[in-house]
Amino acid sequence: MATKSLRDPNRRPTHPGAILREDVLPALCMTQKEFAERLGVSRLTVSELLHEKRAVTADMAMRLGRLLGNGPEIWLRMQQTLDLWELAQRGGYEGIQTLKAA
Repeated sequence: MATKSLRDPNRRPTHPGAILREDVLPALCMTQKEFAERLGVSRLTVSELLHEKRAVTADMAMRLGRLLGNGPEIWLRMQQTLDLWELAQRGGYEGIQTLKAA
């Protein structure tokens, strides 16, 4: 059985980069350069993530979860929720018929 979400299905889910840009970095009083160094990635990678031009990969989720102490799953779930919402908006899956149980 699918879980009912409290999130409005018509509203675009928040990109994980927006959470990092608006909440995490300001709370840490950390620059993009320092954040990138601590994650072990380039400043460009962090910049693209913060500006929502890059998705959170499994590797990035591990890095974020380790650095921030909240685990990778939260970052992957946020990205997955956004990805699925965007695909649903694009459509093209209506012609796929659900299989009936035997």
